[in-house]
Amino acid sequence: MKIYLDNCMFNRPFDEQSHLRIRLETEAKLAIQEEIRRGTFQLIWSHVLDYENCKNPFQERTEQIIKWKKYAIADIEENTEIINAAILLNSNGLKKMDSLHIACAGFCES
Repeated sequence: MKIYLDNCMFNRPFDEQSHLRIRLETEAKLAIQEEIRRGTFQLIWSHVLDYENCKNPFQERTEQIIKWKKYAIADIEENTEIINAAILLNSNGLKKMDSLHIACAGFCES
């Protein structure tokens, strides 16, 4: 199964874990991570992940997150189809970065 994780998911284990929802999301992310390492899930990467990760103010997080790129079976680059899909998603109420992530995730199925 191909799987695309946005930057929030990659950062979740670094977040404060005192809230149940955050702790459960972290556990889910760690389980997904393990399945990626095992080869059960195939990780898809994108230019959007690179962009957001380089904007991360926490160097340790940036370094840990970029290590996941080596597990990716594909690295989705910016193209007109992705930009147009993101614009459409954004015009329907999604935030800009979320629109870009969803467009990239959808593109890996093409």
